[in-house]
Amino acid sequence: MLLHEDLQRVFDAYVTAYRAGDAAGCAACFLPLAEMYSPYAPPALGRASIEAVHRDWVGDDGGADKTMTIAKVGGIGDLAWCLARYSEAAGAYGGTSLSVLERQGDGTWLIRMCSLNADE
Repeated sequence: MLLHEDLQRVFDAYVTAYRAGDAAGCAACFLPLAEMYSPYAPPALGRASIEAVHRDWVGDDGGADKTMTIAKVGGIGDLAWCLARYSEAAGAYGGTSLSVLERQGDGTWLIRMCSLNADE
């Protein structure tokens, strides 16, 4: 399986949870001690904090039109990085996400660190 496809699978799971309003499902794409930096919220350190931020983001109706598409990937061994484009709310929110992921013992990938950068 190509690295790009493996990492896109993580973001597809994230988007599915986001669209469903499932903050815990979004956070499950991150390692327990992951870090998330965003212009939309204070830094979120740890899965519980990442879940709390997502509870605010997905709200009552979720983000029905949320998208995340990987543009570039790279990696070595059990570490990978990717640059993805994100969008939601009919394009009102969008930008890039730079993430570092770690391959788990079962071959799946989880996000170690994520930095969102909003479009101007």
